[in-house]
Amino acid sequence: MSVGTSAMTDAGRFPFEHAAVIGLGLIGGSVARDLAARGVRVSAYDADRRQLDAALADGVIAESLDATLAGAQAAELVVVAVPVDRALGVLERVAPHALGASLITDVGSTKAAIVAGATALGLSDRFVGSHPMAGDHRSGWSASRLGLFEGARVYLCRGDETPASTLDRAASLWRGLGAVPASMRADEHDRHLAWTSHLPHIISTMLALTLADGRMRREDLGPGGRDMTRLAGSSAEMWTAIASENGAAIDAALAAAAGRLAEFRDLLQRSDAESLHRRFADARTWFDA
Repeated sequence: MSVGTSAMTDAGRFPFEHAAVIGLGLIGGSVARDLAARGVRVSAYDADRRQLDAALADGVIAESLDATLAGAQAAELVVVAVPVDRALGVLERVAPHALGASLITDVGSTKAAIVAGATALGLSDRFVGSHPMAGDHRSGWSASRLGLFEGARVYLCRGDETPASTLDRAASLWRGLGAVPASMRADEHDRHLAWTSHLPHIISTMLALTLADGRMRREDLGPGGRDMTRLAGSSAEMWTAIASENGAAIDAALAAAAGRLAEFRDLLQRSDAESLHRRFADARTWFDA
């Protein structure tokens, strides 16, 4: 369900003036860049001091936060942009200080655990989970860039007790960054993303490992092979966390993919050219649609 909220206030300004961004990788760093470009004062923290220093040197960050995150007390917006297995711990740490924030969100690829955690922390009135579909295999501050979210879909997941006004506030944030927000239940999101995001990534990883087993290098591949294996260059830390947290849904998608691979092997072994052609044609029909 799309969320049709205006990105700006009636006065025509961005809906937040001061934000705290925790984690300055590809997504968090790009959020910080876009916010600063829109006149928002950005405070930030990253466990890797080099990322924080780079953001300060680039003039994007107005001030750094220390590990206590106590400086987030001045922020109207808090964005948690760390791997999903660390997001809840960061949320617990920042919650006592973010009393003035009207919106707290994260940007992780799984949503059920963080939405449930925010509810348990008593943040339902201010928390909406976000998942911008704007990833890349690169990571860190150096990979972040202005305009990353332009035209990108962002899934918004709220708890059962979260008011519609908070969802609207989250939609305003992402529309203000050029994205297209869509609302979805957290559990539905995780099942959906297991197929549309996590499965392609794991297949890319398995393909890279298979090629390595065959002693093939990436530079041996043509454009299609390089496209297929690009995702294998992503952060192992981030994807270990995603796979662990959304394991059951990913396993269901992998089981379906394994069934297709087994079917294809059988057709090859039987030299069933007609059935092979049908599979290629069916895939092309899906692609064209």
